[in-house]
This record gives sequence, structure tokens and C-alpha cells, in this order.
Amino acid sequence: MDPSTPQTRDTWGSKATFVMAAAGSAIGLGNIWGFPTQAGQNGGAAFLVLYLIFVALIGAPVMLAELMIGRNTLKNPVGAFKQLAPGKSWYVVGGLGVFTGIVILSFYTVIAGWTLAYIIKAATGAFRAAIDADAAASIFQSVSASPGPAIAWHAVFIVITVAVVLGGIKGGIERCTKLLMPILFALLVLLAVRAVTLPGAGTGLEFYLKPDFSAVTPTVVLSAVGQAFFSLSLGMGALITYGSYLSKKQDLVSSAGWVTGFDTLIAMLAGLIIFPTMFSTGFDASIEGPGMVFVVLPSLLASIPPEPYGGLIFGTGFFILLAIAALTSSIS
Repeated sequence: MDPSTPQTRDTWGSKATFVMAAAGSAIGLGNIWGFPTQAGQNGGAAFLVLYLIFVALIGAPVMLAELMIGRNTLKNPVGAFKQLAPGKSWYVVGGLGVFTGIVILSFYTVIAGWTLAYIIKAATGAFRAAIDADAAASIFQSVSASPGPAIAWHAVFIVITVAVVLGGIKGGIERCTKLLMPILFALLVLLAVRAVTLPGAGTGLEFYLKPDFSAVTPTVVLSAVGQAFFSLSLGMGALITYGSYLSKKQDLVSSAGWVTGFDTLIAMLAGLIIFPTMFSTGFDASIEGPGMVFVVLPSLLASIPPEPYGGLIFGTGFFILLAIAALTSSIS
């Protein structure tokens, strides 16, 4: 029997599990690393305002459209566009989305592999004592600039991703996300509370929450649009595929709204963690790339009581959950 027919195709167990899984697809390194990086390089609060506008006006409607296409066709992106426009070449758009996902995965899983390496670093006490920017940068350099270990951790992450996907909807993806995503949210809230109470955090909060629209340029606008699409996992067919497993009884509008809301909230929490910490510890707000998480956050983790064990406990827990956030995105 054709597995794409309604009689045999698996479905999400409930609306809540779908929202957690789809939010897991959207919530990942793009929120916790990518969003603060883009905000730091593009004016802070002004970028945040533009990002929220584009999420509401463009991101949420596109997400709803992708879920609707998936549920109505019960197919992957290529099959969905074939069914929507039979005999025409629109299936190429679906294929382009799949290809985009492959390209994103090729670098995404390398960075995700670093999160696995950092779990070991944290668990072995690398963040038990307070560390400065130079020490944190040295640790990051030792992880990211060593080809052998980096490739090995990348391979481990790929194997984990494949194992979850082979487990299917209920046995793999639902089981992986419905418990772990709320835990990630709780830990981010805890880190945000600690970050905003650091000495000098007020300057970081002002940079992040008090917009200066004179900093807005066409480049900033384009970056905000791009971040909205990347953060919500739009345009590469992942949500079309997730939507194809949705029951006809589920309310698509509210489901898309919950997923968009969770994703945006996580991104904003990441900013509340990163910018107060950066200004408190003297980091440059325009620091580029994954240094936002792998260089800045260790200085915060080491300051969490009870010292010196707070960094060990919360550092290990944070990078485990960061790896999980990356995993739920790589699965999609």
C-alpha cells in the first residue's frame, strides 16, 4: 500500500506533541546562536523590532501556508508541488527546498557537533571556575580548529539524527521533543534571570531593548527578514513534511501561532542571556558567529551558584539541551 495515503500514513499523537516537534524544528542554533549574532551586528533593539515585525507579517503566514500544503497533499515537498501543479515544473521548487536543507545541514551538524564536545568540556569541569574572554576563546579554538575531533563529533551527531528519524513520528521525533523542549525553555529562563542580574547588565539590556532606528539600513532590514525565515525553518520544505502528518481535526491557525510564538520567545530569551552577559564581561557586542554561545556563555555558566559546581551542573545541562535543540532541527 502507498505509505502516502491517509489510511497508512502516521500522524502526530496530539496537537501538543506536534507543536513541540514543529517548535523543535524551528528552535535550534538559529535562535540561540544565530539570532543574537544578527542582532549584535545589526543594531540590537532596532533589529529586534524589525525581526518581530517580519515574523508576524511574513513568517507566521508562510508557516501556515507550508503546514496547509503538507496536510492537504500528505506528501513531501517534491510530491506536494507535483500534486498542486500536475504536469508543470513547480516540483523543482520542492526539490530546491530539499537541496537547501542539505546545504544547511552540511554546516549545521558541524556546529552541533561542537555542542557535543562542549558537553564533555563542561562535565569535566572546564567551566567550574570563572574564566575570562581569552580563556573561553582558547577553549573554543581547541574544539573548532582541530579537524579530527570536529569531524568525529560531526559524525556522531549525524548518526544520532539518523537514529531518531528511523524511529518515525511517534517512536522517534515525538519521544525526543515532547519532554526535552520544555526543559530547554526552563533552563533558558533560569540563565536569563542570572544574566540580567549580573553587574553591568543594564547596558546590555539597553542595547537589546532600547531601539535606535538611525542604525537601520537596507542591510539590517534584509538581515532581519533572513533571520525570520531561517529561525522558523521556512522555505526548505521541512514544515510541509511535518504538516503532512497532521490530522485533519487539528486547527492549523492556532498550531502555526503556537510554533511561531515559542520560536520567537526562545530567540528573545537568548538575547536576554547573551547581551547582558557580553556587556557585563566586556565582550564586543558585534562578535561574530558561534562565539556568541561558545565563548560568551561559559563566562556566565561559571558564575552560577553554588560555586564552583554551578558551572559544572548548569554548563553540562545547558550544552546537553543545546545539542537537543540542534538535534530537533537537524531531524526536520
